[in-house]
Amino acid sequence: MANNDQPTSPHLQIYRLPLTAIMSISHRATGVFLSVGLLLTVIGLAVLAHGPTGWESVQNLMLHWFGQLVLFGFTLVLNYHLCNGIRHLFWDIGHGFTLEAASRANKLVLIGTVVLTVLVWFVALTV
Repeated sequence: MANNDQPTSPHLQIYRLPLTAIMSISHRATGVFLSVGLLLTVIGLAVLAHGPTGWESVQNLMLHWFGQLVLFGFTLVLNYHLCNGIRHLFWDIGHGFTLEAASRANKLVLIGTVVLTVLVWFVALTV
């Protein structure tokens, strides 16, 4: 008979997911967010095809602080998915499976995401 006083393994209050697992889950989630962003892009193009009046409304929405936040989030998610996808390509060819290499790749993905996002927004705001 099992002792019901003992927690099941791994206990969720104690167990902490490794960064590689969190990044893997995040990669899937960013794919979903990119699909939503693509849907918003298609809606924007449909409004553009309808005429200049509707397009002005879309532009006003994107210039609003909430629109800017959505665009920033989309840029961040896109860059993360790109960088993490490149890491997965290296895994597909058999490189980077050691713990040290995976840890290094995690850090490179996060740094690359931040650098690319800042670079995209710097170019977008200065041009």
